Amino acid sequence: MHVSLYVSDIARSVNFYNSFFGQEPVKVKPGYAKYVLDQPSLIISFVENKDKVQANFGHVGFQVETLEQLNARLADAKEKQLVAREETGTNCCYAKQDKFWVNDPDNVQWEVYYFHADAEFNDPHYAIHEATACCTVSTTDVKSACGCNADISASPEILTSENKTCC
Repeated sequence: MHVSLYVSDIARSVNFYNSFFGQEPVKVKPGYAKYVLDQPSLIISFVENKDKVQANFGHVGFQVETLEQLNARLADAKEKQLVAREETGTNCCYAKQDKFWVNDPDNVQWEVYYFHADAEFNDPHYAIHEATACCTVSTTDVKSACGCNADISASPEILTSENKTCC
């Protein structure tokens, strides 16, 4: 797979991605950097162009094959102070997952996750327009009621009586 992202500052982005990916780019040119990753198999390039950096891009991510791989990547990301948040036992995208998130210098969210099993439940908070990422929970009450560790970032007044549970 190949992905290309616009970035506002190539030097800051290279510094971040060297830490996050744990390797140097295979190619660096003025306003450009390219990484070739083995795990996950990904070719990703970054093109410096402030005018084309998109707000509310969504997120990108990759699935690891074992909890051990997730925990190793999480420990490494924590050591480098990259982790924005962690979620354990989250029902997200009709799947039970453990994950963590990092944000690059342009606030592109990266999700690293382990897939436990398919789920019949999809978090109702996807419908909340203030949700910043997959699996956000709007209030502490909702979070504690369902037992998930999802981010509490959306406005509680958006919740209705029909969607006050997350699991």
